[in-house]
Amino acid sequence: ISFIHLSAMDVVRLTNSTEIRLLLCYLVKNAGPITRTEIENALMEEALVNYFEIGSCLDDIARQQRVTADGDRYTITDKGRKVAQELAYDLPRSVREKAVAAVLRSQTWARKEAEYSARISEKTDGHCSVRCQVKALDSELFCLDIGTPDRLSAEMVKKQFILKGNEIYQMLITKLTEEEK
Repeated sequence: ISFIHLSAMDVVRLTNSTEIRLLLCYLVKNAGPITRTEIENALMEEALVNYFEIGSCLDDIARQQRVTADGDRYTITDKGRKVAQELAYDLPRSVREKAVAAVLRSQTWARKEAEYSARISEKTDGHCSVRCQVKALDSELFCLDIGTPDRLSAEMVKKQFILKGNEIYQMLITKLTEEEK
């Protein structure tokens, strides 16, 4: 197995397409069904695989019938499950763990983003507005526009709202429905 060490912190990057296909089978088996975007985001976040290799190797394992693709969502096949079970341990444990943890973060983010959305609008004076929404069953439960002094602040508000939208919504509902003392 060939690896390129990127830093003194032992960040391992897979460069061999066989290893990458093996990791992809392992991920789809352990975190699937999973979208192509979730796989790409996770592996790029951890710098485990080159972006172009991900797409090429995903196409390869689909052609080899190790995974099936329904739209851009991948599911493991019996053939892929067998490969993942028998050969995945040839990959370093740190690579497997980082990849699975990153995929789970990516999937959690995608679920939260579907329920808690935030859109940034830039004003002519450089200020921004962040429109935060809580959605359920394709209807809007809650909407809030927040002004920010700049794009960086707006990006932070957007990210935090998507991550903590449920807490924010619950606190607001609690405050708005509590009885006066």
